[in-house]
Amino acid sequence: MDMFLYLDKDTFLHRLDPRTKLLVVLGTFTVALMFDSLPVLLALAAVILIYGYSGRVLSNLKRIKAILVMIGFFSIVLWSFTKGGDTKLLGPVTMEGIIHGVIIGIKFDVMIISGMVFLSSTKIEEISLGLVKLRVPYRGAFAFSTAIRLVPMIVGTSYTITQAQKSRGLDLDSGTFIQKFKKYVPLLIPTLISIIRGTNVFAMALESKGFGYDDDRTNYLEIGFGSTDYVIMVLTAAILAFSTYAKLNHLI
Repeated sequence: MDMFLYLDKDTFLHRLDPRTKLLVVLGTFTVALMFDSLPVLLALAAVILIYGYSGRVLSNLKRIKAILVMIGFFSIVLWSFTKGGDTKLLGPVTMEGIIHGVIIGIKFDVMIISGMVFLSSTKIEEISLGLVKLRVPYRGAFAFSTAIRLVPMIVGTSYTITQAQKSRGLDLDSGTFIQKFKKYVPLLIPTLISIIRGTNVFAMALESKGFGYDDDRTNYLEIGFGSTDYVIMVLTAAILAFSTYAKLNHLI
């Protein structure tokens, strides 16, 4: 079971500088949070999907499709009851609330997809080095990249422990949702212990290698901007500038 998101492919998206891809993610988040217009958000979603398709990383969306659907579903349900409006449908449910729920759901889904495309096309080492090149202190960049590493490690540990307990006869598949939940609760203790042990070993390994001894570090990996990077950055900056202008002047 592969817990890591990065897909090793030879595409223009993978060859982009991590700073360029960070700018695209920042631009996506900014535009998504700036507008509550359904056409704008759908256009932004289309651009991000085309961007991810060009790097052949959209297959990773299958791993989070349930999350994307649930975010959209709960957003519609929540806002349809709480937003209010003039067009009543059923009790407190209004058409304006449903539309607003759809907009908020798309907004969050677009940001998640943008982040997934970034993580699927960028190595963790590249993310860390890109942050260092952006003048982020190495310790902060390393902590950020380590946090990304910890997520698949936690998932992998819980999966291993679950499979081990199933092999010993623990039935986790039968029963109601509440019964299944109660069966999983005892598995939290060995999972947490294993994670704490692994984190402690990781900390000792860093100390044994003199982590943080010198601020001037060298890197085996080298990154740099190419012509494609400049094109992507200019396009992103232009979209951000136009979006800001349109928002301030109420054009959209």
